[in-house]
Amino acid sequence: MRRRGFFSDELKAAVKSAVKEIEQQTSAEVVVAVAPESGYYRAADLYAGALCSFAALCVFLYHPHPFDFTFLPFELLAAFGVGMLLSMGVPPVRRALTTRRVRYEQVQVAARAAFVDHNVHMTRARTGVLVFVSWFERRVIVVADVGVPLDEIADRWEALAERLDGAIKKGNPETFLSSLRYFGAVLAEVLPRSPDDENELPDDVQEAS
Repeated sequence: MRRRGFFSDELKAAVKSAVKEIEQQTSAEVVVAVAPESGYYRAADLYAGALCSFAALCVFLYHPHPFDFTFLPFELLAAFGVGMLLSMGVPPVRRALTTRRVRYEQVQVAARAAFVDHNVHMTRARTGVLVFVSWFERRVIVVADVGVPLDEIADRWEALAERLDGAIKKGNPETFLSSLRYFGAVLAEVLPRSPDDENELPDDVQEAS
């Protein structure tokens, strides 16, 4: 499922409603941000090009039918370009040519950057929470500010983060939405909403660069 199909206008509206629902229960501020991808994967494109070029060379060398080798260098270069374009245009190919560890590390770095870019660290009590969705990598990273006492809710917090991550991997918007809503009950235990609470951060889904 494509990112635009998953995060349709209908789901974005539902996410906004879920964030408002969460913040009616807790003084924490939740921001959901979505990025098309978190890293630079030119190496994967080069691998794909090299593989296609190598495959073309093997055909020339080992196929029983004889070929004219006059333009072989240019044909190998064309095969290299086809491989690169395939990797650039077909996300599953690019993902297959990168390791999970590399993709995860890229998303972690991008999530921390988005935490600052979207001012999640600027709440008065430092209780901002960022739910960062990176679509190409099919990963979700949840980043909480220092004012959120995660030690007291660690098990449920990790379970919720894993459910959100799994929902993106499986392309399941219903699970994503239901898991997001449950943050309200978990956060309310350690950060209940105060009478003078103000909405300090936007509730809409933020488009990360």
